[in-house]
Amino acid sequence: MTTTSSKSRNTKDAWRLGNAGRILGNAVTRFEARVLELMAHAGHADTRLPHVNLTRHLDLEGTRITELARRAHMTNAAMTELIDQCEALGLVVREVDVSDKRARTVQFTDAGREWLAAFGRAVKKAERELLTEIGPEAAAVLLQGLGRYAGTVESIRVKERPVAR
Repeated sequence: MTTTSSKSRNTKDAWRLGNAGRILGNAVTRFEARVLELMAHAGHADTRLPHVNLTRHLDLEGTRITELARRAHMTNAAMTELIDQCEALGLVVREVDVSDKRARTVQFTDAGREWLAAFGRAVKKAERELLTEIGPEAAAVLLQGLGRYAGTVESIRVKERPVAR
């Protein structure tokens, strides 16, 4: 039986369940769970979300560990642990940085590049499912608005394509 005071408290606490951060967080959790489910179906059941946090910040030509940690807002020690895990999975390797022999860069292995391609396909499929569920107009407004809100996210370097003349 619900008392008047618990109804009042539930109304006062409703903001905790319906605020933008909670809704966005729940949406991200659902989206990422779907991507991981698709990855498992594609034969990549061993990878977890923390591994994605490493690979989403890793340049295709390799990235220094300190830069990966900075981009992911992690300590070097935490990033090194993720690298160890991804290395054990065969996704990445550490190599000597050619510009500074004291530093190490992390590189995708061939298997890591295959994993990355599968991850890209899983993300695209999850995005198509999102689009289907909420509709193309709502998805366009959502993504445009969140893009403005989030601003530029610094992560991997994208090489500029030469302008065709």
